[in-house]
Amino acid sequence: MKVEPYALALESPLTTAHDTITERRGFLVTVEHAGVTGIGEAAPLPDWTEDYETCRDALADASEASGRAGALSLLADAPAARHAVSLAYRDADARAQGVPLYRHFAGDDAVDAIPVNATVGDASPAATAAAVREAVDAGFDCVKVKVGVRRLEVDVERLRAVREAAPDVTLRVDANEAWERSTARRALEALADLDVALVEQPLAASDLAGHAALRGRGVDVALDESVAAYGLDAALDADAADAVVLKPMALGGPDRTVDAGRRARAAGVSPIVTTTFDAVHARTAAVHAAAALAPLSACGLATADALAEDLAPDPAPVERGRIAVPQGKGNGVPTPLGE
Repeated sequence: MKVEPYALALESPLTTAHDTITERRGFLVTVEHAGVTGIGEAAPLPDWTEDYETCRDALADASEASGRAGALSLLADAPAARHAVSLAYRDADARAQGVPLYRHFAGDDAVDAIPVNATVGDASPAATAAAVREAVDAGFDCVKVKVGVRRLEVDVERLRAVREAAPDVTLRVDANEAWERSTARRALEALADLDVALVEQPLAASDLAGHAALRGRGVDVALDESVAAYGLDAALDADAADAVVLKPMALGGPDRTVDAGRRARAAGVSPIVTTTFDAVHARTAAVHAAAALAPLSACGLATADALAEDLAPDPAPVERGRIAVPQGKGNGVPTPLGE
């Protein structure tokens, strides 16, 4: 197993609960397996995965292990590192089989593209509406608007401006744990009146009971941070979500993502696959995971433009609100780091 570090500049800073970052740092993992080369990516992101140093050390330990099972057994507490190793071996498996990665997971049904949403950050009502209108003009029929930074009344004003500017767009909002229960109840009343389809993580990740109580108020409830922090089973057991956001990097690999999506759907909960602003190998693997779960509603996979540079040409471009699913062997990323 070969482990290579990388660092890629972001187009604009990304703020997390711990820090504001200006680059994505991670590792490419290369394995020789089944007579072919497989490549995986670890893009650690605190709040969602282990930190960079823990990921580095976990990959160093895994590189000394014997084979796939031995390496993966060491990575239970390092999801980004596990993502890289799992993806590398699955990429090799699919290449050896002569099929795209999603068909390695899902069989013979061809999937050409996955619907994706645009994401609009916090801004004034006029600027928010203009950004949504720009996304609609670019072909997106689903837009997610970040809320929770401002007072609820201001966010409602923003969303009302959006609805006036784009009356037919499917509108989602992401509160990123911003609200208390009473605020969330008031928010859902207002969001239902504006025909908002879904609210993502309105309450703290730990408040699964509170999320369960918000369901059935005219706006679907999706869990994101709760799934990353407490696991899919906890969310399903609490009957806390209409939809779950599945991030392969946080879950520990595309294999775990496909399994989680199938379990969610079997429980009557819709899976939505998103990235963690990863580089091209992980981002493309997330597209394959979504394709293995197709059909899906819009997923958060249109994130390549968050990077100012990348590790290789992008085999999964976005056009008119849909992201292409690579049909070549394996993950389909054409050029490994350094070549």
